[in-house]
Order: sequence, then C-alpha cells, then structure tokens
Amino acid sequence: MLTIYNQNRECQVVSHGRAATNFWTRGKGLIGSAPLAEGEGLFIEPCNSVHCFFMSFPIDVLYVDKENRVVGIDPVMRPWKMGKIYWKAHAVIELPAGTLERTGTEVGDSLTIQIL
Repeated sequence: MLTIYNQNRECQVVSHGRAATNFWTRGKGLIGSAPLAEGEGLFIEPCNSVHCFFMSFPIDVLYVDKENRVVGIDPVMRPWKMGKIYWKAHAVIELPAGTLERTGTEVGDSLTIQIL
C-alpha cells in the first residue's frame, strides 16, 4: 500500500497506490492494467523517465528527487508517448490523468511518500 501527501498544497495525491521497486514491476508499470481510479497511483523507484507504449489511457506523471521534491511533471501523457528524462529525478509517480490539475501539484512541491 502506498500513500502520497503534498505538503505544500495540503492534500492527498495518492490514497491507495502501489510501488514498483524491482526489475519486473518497474518494467511492466501500468502496461496491461485498467485505467487508474482517483486516489490510485504507481510509485516507480529508481526511475527518471517513463513511456506510455502499449497503454490505452492517459496518465499524469510526477518526477521526484531523493528528498521527495517534485522536479518535473508531465500532465496528461497520452498513450504511445514518451516522457522527458529528468536527470535530477530518483523516482516517478504515475497518476490518473487530471490529478495534477485537481491537486494543484507543481514543480518544487514536497511530498510525503509512505510505502506500507
């Protein structure tokens, strides 16, 4: 179970997510899964870039450094697109499209990430 809280915006970004922290889970990501529902998310570590190849739905993407500060965003990344590489990123958080707009999350925000 994964939860992510945006300290700057004082809001929950992910209430029930999962982590991909090994070779297999990072490689699979969201490929073959159903679209994420509000409150869901996937935390991928280590990671500094993602793609949406073989996916059928758009996602919002957050890139965070080792201190869990947002160093980049890719809002509403569409299927078959490739995200930017953020060299300062240590992890990536994939979210339902529209989450960044709903929560107001921006570059520079500090996140509290808990993997239970």
